Amino acid sequence: MGNSEENYLMLSGIQHFQFCKRQWALIHIEQQWEENVKTIEGQHLHQKANEPFIREKRGNKLIVRAMPVKSEELKINGVCDVVEFVEDTDGVEINGGQGKYKAYPVEYKRGKPKQDAADVLQLTAQAMCLEEMLLCEIHQAYLYYNEIRRRVDVPITSESRNNVKAITAEMHQYYKRRHTPQVKTGTFCNSCSLQDVCMPKLMNRRSVKRYIEGKIKE
Repeated sequence: MGNSEENYLMLSGIQHFQFCKRQWALIHIEQQWEENVKTIEGQHLHQKANEPFIREKRGNKLIVRAMPVKSEELKINGVCDVVEFVEDTDGVEINGGQGKYKAYPVEYKRGKPKQDAADVLQLTAQAMCLEEMLLCEIHQAYLYYNEIRRRVDVPITSESRNNVKAITAEMHQYYKRRHTPQVKTGTFCNSCSLQDVCMPKLMNRRSVKRYIEGKIKE
């Protein structure tokens, strides 16, 4: 269908996909979502960052909040919490700014740095979108973690770029087939906001009948 954004996937889905491919499919293919404490806290944290496309000038820095981004190559779109444009003679010209700037995406997270690469890959995808839109190169970005109250420097590497390309390609394959995969369950299921929809107990080869009987006895 050409370059229609109807075929684009949500950039934020990269993090869901890294956490659990089944969770991603339930949210982005079957469109099921259930709130839990983590999602509510996350939404509260994003409220300040996600004021519609607000620009703020601070010295040599232009701060843009809730900036829509997309990539035609990756077929994804989304919103950057914050993009900091810092004046730099080696940068690029941007609309609404005088001079040249380098772009640095900043993503806000409710908790603390994770053991896996989910946050880094989401941020890398944002950087790749910005590069495509602004015709620039981004080698540095930041993650701000609310629990530790500080930002963490994140280098945008060729390895993380390649991982984003591989993940988004796999996401598109699942989405095109409308396929919700089975996955290996684990302790991480306990913190998933969709565990009642996913019903991981059923995935452990427990029959529907036994599951329902067990619920009745509880």
